[in-house]
Amino acid sequence: MRPLTFETPKPLLKVAGKTLLERIISNLPPEIDELILVIGYKGEQIVNFFGDEFNGFKVKYVWQNEKLGTGHALKLCRHLLGDERFMMLYADDIHGELGLKNLLKHELALASALVEDPGRFGVISVGDGGKILEIEEKPEKPKSNVISAGAMVLDERIFKYEPARHSNGEFYLTDMVSQMLEEHEVFAVEASFWLPVGYPEDLKKAEEILAADQKKSAYV
Repeated sequence: MRPLTFETPKPLLKVAGKTLLERIISNLPPEIDELILVIGYKGEQIVNFFGDEFNGFKVKYVWQNEKLGTGHALKLCRHLLGDERFMMLYADDIHGELGLKNLLKHELALASALVEDPGRFGVISVGDGGKILEIEEKPEKPKSNVISAGAMVLDERIFKYEPARHSNGEFYLTDMVSQMLEEHEVFAVEASFWLPVGYPEDLKKAEEILAADQKKSAYV
């Protein structure tokens, strides 16, 4: 996201007048009443913005001082999550309310989406009833066009699994989920609305999509 993130952390970049994190939080299901935000680069700005309570949500913060990946980030939250089921989201994926609500219908689930370039994402193989058979992070030869759209419903069982360290030094949450699939049923739930914002050009695209959808009241 450089140069946009030279002064501002990515989750606080604005899309159609609201920060990415505000847009993500606004569509959370009512069953969720607490936020745990994993912060690092310029994280003090996020703390100052959201405080200890935001829009009715209690807010807690966990610092990830080194860029060690999504698996490492989640493990840092272990002591705050206990044995409760929880929803995990990335701070640069905007999801629709309906899709997040549908995730909660399963004990363990991942939001999924169809894309033209699956090799950029975690690619999912889905069996009968939406059960996930396999997930592979950024494969050179994707087996399908169905990918993990970032949002997940998990519980304490995920912490049983240890991710491998990749060549970039990071530990991927995808590795942990892949191991979980061998012992537990995890279901793919189609995202009702999914807008990844990973690059500067995505911000303009997001502005256009959200503006159009809000006019139609279709942002669900």
